[in-house]
Amino acid sequence: MPVTRQLIINGEHVPAASGRVADDISPWSGETYAQVAAAGAEDVARAVDAAEAAFPQWAAMAPSDRAKIFSRAADLTEQRTPEAIELMAGEVGGVSSWAGFNAHLAAGMFRAAAAATTATQGQILATDMPGKLSFGVRRPYGVCAAISPWNAPLILGTRAVAIPLAVGNTVVLKPSEDAPIACGLFIADILMEAGLPAGVLNVVTNDRTDGPGVVEALISDERVHNVNFTGSTKVGRTIGTLAAQHLKPAVLELGGKNSLVVLEDADLEYAVNAATFGAFMNAGQICMSVDRVVVDRRIADEFSQAFAKKVADLPAGDPAKPETVIGPQVNQAAADRQWSQIQDAIEKGARVLAGGGKPDGRVVPATVLADITPDMRIHAEEIFGAATTIYTAADADDAVTIANDTQYGLTAGVITENLREGLQVAQRLRTGIVHVNDQPVNDEPMAPFGGIQNSGYGKFGGEAGIHSFTEIRWVTVQQEGHAPYPF
Repeated sequence: MPVTRQLIINGEHVPAASGRVADDISPWSGETYAQVAAAGAEDVARAVDAAEAAFPQWAAMAPSDRAKIFSRAADLTEQRTPEAIELMAGEVGGVSSWAGFNAHLAAGMFRAAAAATTATQGQILATDMPGKLSFGVRRPYGVCAAISPWNAPLILGTRAVAIPLAVGNTVVLKPSEDAPIACGLFIADILMEAGLPAGVLNVVTNDRTDGPGVVEALISDERVHNVNFTGSTKVGRTIGTLAAQHLKPAVLELGGKNSLVVLEDADLEYAVNAATFGAFMNAGQICMSVDRVVVDRRIADEFSQAFAKKVADLPAGDPAKPETVIGPQVNQAAADRQWSQIQDAIEKGARVLAGGGKPDGRVVPATVLADITPDMRIHAEEIFGAATTIYTAADADDAVTIANDTQYGLTAGVITENLREGLQVAQRLRTGIVHVNDQPVNDEPMAPFGGIQNSGYGKFGGEAGIHSFTEIRWVTVQQEGHAPYPF
């Protein structure tokens, strides 16, 4: 029997005003995992009403009291990890190792949010005005709109709300239609159990066909003052345009065409392990996943053979089995899109080193392709799935050129035993994030996370995240004498 869930508005579980519901389909079974309330514009307005009413008291709450709520939420997330693993397997086809990591990092994000409640709130500024004190004071925006994705639901759903709430904002969260529970309602459940006051976090779920209207109603509401979105570049353009039309700041964390550069002196076994993890964790459905492995030509053959063998042996299938590495894609359309990319590349001359076969339902065989050319779709398009490509570079300079041949700019990795050269290469890669001697799939609550170019703008995490969800106000005090005026 499917799980049934309602909207969360002002601390209460309520149906959509229309009474409609939406099906939440399991990627593995193809059956209805849950039915959730299908919100419309009137429900968005109710959620914003609640968030606006809750804002003054929440913003005025003592920081230590807010911190206790997030610390309790972190403990609850850890305690409910087995439930989270079961939820992610059923709702998004996430394998147990990925789901467990989601719960672990989400707990860390709640602890970082607890710390953020007591972060520095501003600075004393220099001034040429005699007798004056000049301050830059950080203040919460008020009501924030958050739109969270399905692929790392606990991590990215928590990230969408934790710091915005910690610095004193209230939030209306619209989770993905593919994971309304894991990246929305489950997180709100935990925060409410931890003691979050009514109305501070509100969750509106929706039917997929109503998504654009719900998003527009949320962002266009004049009481919403800040927007954050994690998802595809295509949708991010729409979100960013809508936010700009209403003169609202936005944080957009979008897609990537991420490279792992393997230099000549790399530890080959380590490079193979790094590339396999970076390309195929969560069946490649991570914005940071390795789309391109750029290997020095002098080790390319040896690397490619070892990499292909390791990838070919990855266990695939039922995400509920602990040994499974490659689970299903989130829906059939995603699996078909990847198969189309792979077919296009093969038809245009790509060499199959591993996989390459037709999807088994929603499970795309882990695939490695070589001899990629610019006329292939897979060269420029984000894969976001269980496939990756190998490029051969003449030297480090050529590797940088290949890695930078994209309009995306999220993250990258460089594998080398020569740290000086690795850092030099890293500094030339046009990405918002880069890791030397590691692959691109990395995240920490205290680190500034975000991309450049078509991978978006703004930052989550750490001090940068606090700045993204507060506005700075200039305040002066004429503490000695009076200010002079010319007339």
